[in-house]
Amino acid sequence: MMKETYQLIQDNKEELSALDQEVGDGDHGTNMNRGFQAVVEELPNWEGETFATTLQKIGMTLISKVGGASGPLLGTGFMRLSASFKDEVNWGNGLESASEGIAKRGKAEVGEATLLDVWSAVGESVREHGLDWDRVADVSLDAMERTKALEAKRGRGALLGERSVGHLDPGAVSSYYLFQALARVMKGADD
Repeated sequence: MMKETYQLIQDNKEELSALDQEVGDGDHGTNMNRGFQAVVEELPNWEGETFATTLQKIGMTLISKVGGASGPLLGTGFMRLSASFKDEVNWGNGLESASEGIAKRGKAEVGEATLLDVWSAVGESVREHGLDWDRVADVSLDAMERTKALEAKRGRGALLGERSVGHLDPGAVSSYYLFQALARVMKGADD
């Protein structure tokens, strides 16, 4: 999953930075690429770890390697997933916990044009409809696209106020790539 995510981020890092240039400081693609590259480089060291422990280590790596707000937010999401997966892997509960952690860390709410919009929508879909990886992919795309119509209330985009409407949130786009990669890998594991 992380190798697939890294590949999507790497392939689209210029797009992510260009999106960030419209509403922020233009380094989102570079930061995300650096963070997921570090995760992929560490993966061999985590062989034999439980899924929960691996998620925790991914979260810690993202916090330390991804600059800006995205590192702490994504890292918190992974660490909350990890904590919820210690006893049982339940994606609905895990994504709900991750979304709550992201909201708390970022002092954000759904509808404020952030990566939380994607994480929360995916979690809600899984809780309501069960785990369907095609649905996860579709919901993440829809949630990411909806950020274009929202006024940014957090991050540098918030400084633009109403002028942020019409721009995709870079964190939502990179979260979309994360869930696309997860869906592809997990669908392959289910086949």
